Amino acid sequence: MPINYYIFLAVALFCIGVAGVLTRRNAIIIFMCIELMLNAVNLLLVAFSKMHYHALSATAPHAGIDGQLFVFFIMVVAAAEVSVGLAVIVMMYRNTHSIDVNFLNRLKH
Repeated sequence: MPINYYIFLAVALFCIGVAGVLTRRNAIIIFMCIELMLNAVNLLLVAFSKMHYHALSATAPHAGIDGQLFVFFIMVVAAAEVSVGLAVIVMMYRNTHSIDVNFLNRLKH
């Protein structure tokens, strides 16, 4: 498959994630949209890593593994983000009985 298909899919997923973060008020949906943006970046890293591997496969035996290592570390950070983010959302729900992000602005006063 050409790299253009991967780029188009990743850009579409990233734009859906950005639109979801900017338009939604539910904290869980915002959280899922952020994860969608991270997965779009992961898709691009793996696609470019694979393209780079095919370009350098004759000269370097381990070429193209860098993008896959970055994806692994992004997934580890995303897993830590999920655990901390869900804990914050649960504590917010326990205190306010709502997961509406706009409700948090009223807590400042």
